[in-house]
Amino acid sequence: MVSFDMGNMNKEAVFQASTKRRLGIVTATAIVVANMVGTGIFTTSGIMASHVPSPLWILVCWILGGIVALSGALCYSELATRMPVVGGEYVYLKTIFHPSLGFLTGWTSFFVGFSAPIALAAFGFSEYLFKGFPVILGGTTYPLILVKKILAAGIILLFTSVHYTGYRLGAAVQNLLTAVKIISILGLAVAGSLIGKGSFRNFTSAATQPFDIIGFGTAMIMVMFAFSGWNASTYIAGELRDPRKTLPLSLYLGTVIVIVLYLVLNGFVFYSASYSDLAGSITVVEVASVNAFGDWAAKLVSAIISLALLSSLSAYLIIGPRVYQAMAMDRMFFPFASRVHPRFDVPSRSVLLQGIVAVTMVAIGSFHQILIYVGFSLGIFPWLAVAGLFIARKRKIGEHTAVRTWGYPYVPVFFLVTSLLMMIATFLRQPVESIVAIATIALGIPFYVLWVKKIK
Repeated sequence: MVSFDMGNMNKEAVFQASTKRRLGIVTATAIVVANMVGTGIFTTSGIMASHVPSPLWILVCWILGGIVALSGALCYSELATRMPVVGGEYVYLKTIFHPSLGFLTGWTSFFVGFSAPIALAAFGFSEYLFKGFPVILGGTTYPLILVKKILAAGIILLFTSVHYTGYRLGAAVQNLLTAVKIISILGLAVAGSLIGKGSFRNFTSAATQPFDIIGFGTAMIMVMFAFSGWNASTYIAGELRDPRKTLPLSLYLGTVIVIVLYLVLNGFVFYSASYSDLAGSITVVEVASVNAFGDWAAKLVSAIISLALLSSLSAYLIIGPRVYQAMAMDRMFFPFASRVHPRFDVPSRSVLLQGIVAVTMVAIGSFHQILIYVGFSLGIFPWLAVAGLFIARKRKIGEHTAVRTWGYPYVPVFFLVTSLLMMIATFLRQPVESIVAIATIALGIPFYVLWVKKIK
């Protein structure tokens, strides 16, 4: 096992020397919010309607998902302050368990944790943008899906170039887009309640299917995908000013803000549209906006949401490359990923690699295929990291810098039990996608063996 002594950490010291602590609480919280509020909340409620019988059950899913995410954030605040360097779960798992688990979480993050969500955010952007501006398609002779894929790939490349050119521009764009996202959600809720058409009877409308615990678990996996990102600021812990204070606060604030935003937005959606209208729809906010305000307003709302989705895409492009940078410093990833650009002071090659992989996923995959695959995969390593909190305490890893988890041991036990039940339910309901997710992780094992052999 690997120890983590803040007073004697040669490799971590070298790594930390290449990064600067320059990010404050506003940017850290914005990254947490931006990572969570994105493709999931704007697209999954309609898909969840095929798994649970009524809007009230969907709201129960969102409330429970928020509680699970908050419990995870509480646990990660301790893990991150025990090991306050760039890399997130990669650092925690290699330190607490074994370098092989650290490698596998980085390997999985490369495909599932960041590349796939970037692709999903780009897909969501193109879907909502075409709803808002259908004139874009006017006169085109190309298939609709091809045009949407080209737009999604283009927006990924644009933001890759933004984050390639340095911290200042990237942080400013991130904060601005996060503000647009929050204002648009709150504005929709207020406008919907004051001038929009709707009915509270919509909340009691029901679908034909009865309640099914397996279906409920699958819906919860979709919710947890929407909440994924509650641990976002831990990945940039080494770049935060005063991480012992900034990091836990950003996790708490970000998660609570998102819980409120999710409940507010779902309240607007189910107040404005019937359950049957929403069932199976990806652009649920557009459907609700048509019913509440009419076609012209719905087009405006769709355009605003397309911009809001760019906030998530941008945040993933900030965080993902930092994980690969940390792995490369340990010689567990391509060496070029650790290099910091001499002028822009960011891991620019990692940023570029992340963008290329995300564009490839847009080219070969579809929204529905990626969604279930991502939802299942993202539950595995946070589960291991929270389980490792018990070991970290026993071994006193980073004891003098730790901010202890409120409600320990009940909060981590709650997170572990609920997350495990959700993964089991999803495997039973969607076995093919779940097996593909497990296979992706297992595929990293021979690569780890080869890398270790090369190092030796």
